[in-house]
Amino acid sequence: MTQIIVLPHEELCPKGTLIDVAENTTICDALLDNGIQIEHACEKSCACTTCHVIVREGFNSLPEATEFEEDMLDKAWGLESNSRLSCQAVIGTTDLVIEIPKYTINMAKEGHSK
Repeated sequence: MTQIIVLPHEELCPKGTLIDVAENTTICDALLDNGIQIEHACEKSCACTTCHVIVREGFNSLPEATEFEEDMLDKAWGLESNSRLSCQAVIGTTDLVIEIPKYTINMAKEGHSK
């Protein structure tokens, strides 16, 4: 099994954690399956940026982001060169260290209207 170290996040995982994950699982599903309630407003369809994570270690082991994911990431808060949408990043056999950004851009949750 591959391991993911989740760095501390004030609300979602205050102490950080280490989780074991099966290969070919998305980071988003791995987090949700282990009780870390990362936002995923578009139901994991790559149509928002609420599940944005920063991959601190193991980034190059992930399959390359699609052009569509890259376009969506451009809208994410706190974007870094090693950012991914966790709903699109499929875990392989390399352990990862991830950080969940402090903020997300969630138009529905923040009360914005069309």
